[in-house]
Amino acid sequence: MTNNDCLRRLRYIFDLSDSKMMACFEAAGFKATREQISNWLKKDDDPNFKSCDDEMLATFLNGFINDRRGKREGEQPQPEKKLTNNMVFMKIKIALNLKAEDILALLKLADFTLSKHELSAFFRRVDHKHYRQCKDQILRNFLNGLQIKHRNTNDAADDQADKVVEEAAFKWPQA
Repeated sequence: MTNNDCLRRLRYIFDLSDSKMMACFEAAGFKATREQISNWLKKDDDPNFKSCDDEMLATFLNGFINDRRGKREGEQPQPEKKLTNNMVFMKIKIALNLKAEDILALLKLADFTLSKHELSAFFRRVDHKHYRQCKDQILRNFLNGLQIKHRNTNDAADDQADKVVEEAAFKWPQA
């Protein structure tokens, strides 16, 4: 997945306006213009399309975390120069305060199954022996699950989402 795809999907899933996206960037210490955001969100074949680099996506995700959870005390994290799918996945997980059971339920909404152990491998340190690289397919299905949960207006789909979440809560007892 490209950084622009991630940005587009997050904007759609959470119905973020240009102003809200600019506020997310600003919450992370970068003053993005409406034109920059518009160019990052354009389709790849548009003549005004601009590629969103890793540092800009990391800045947005840091601001998204600040927006959703509030700024943490002390020095704010600096955006990474190089992003991986694992980092993007982790930042979205942090922003939304998701637990493993929540993520597995979201993946199930997108008809994708993953074990809790496979999921935890994505959030380990790179030098850990059980670390696993998050492929585009997994990140895409996670974002699809978020989209189904947050943007679906179909009542039948809402019932299905509620059922999946209840099943996940039943299978994974709270600690």
